[in-house]
Amino acid sequence: MRRDDRDEPFDDLFREIERMMNEMMNGADGNVNFNSSSNVDNGFGMDTHVDIHETDEEVRVVADLPGVEKDNIELECDGKTLTISAESDHRQYDERVSLPSRVNEHTASATYNNGVLEVVFDRAEQSSDISLE
Repeated sequence: MRRDDRDEPFDDLFREIERMMNEMMNGADGNVNFNSSSNVDNGFGMDTHVDIHETDEEVRVVADLPGVEKDNIELECDGKTLTISAESDHRQYDERVSLPSRVNEHTASATYNNGVLEVVFDRAEQSSDISLE
């Protein structure tokens, strides 16, 4: 599929459609590949999706980790980036998720249910002004 520059506002939509088509068609004969000009690889593979939701009070990260046991998931956060490491019998997941705003990593709570990981952070307090004397 060839697109011209007029389609730029829809690049994310086209990439998602191409990803789904590749996933469907590569299982059939492996010969069809709809490649966009820019490949996006999130580290988890095609069957995993990461969503980030934010409100005024919190940031919520939801990740699909199919086939992973709860004990095989490790989470780390430095206030700006959440690192998700997980392992199943068939693959290893390792993803760094840039958070949309600074969070207080010490308030994090995480749940894992039926292959869906959910991590919730409180937003970090805004920096205070420093007076110069």
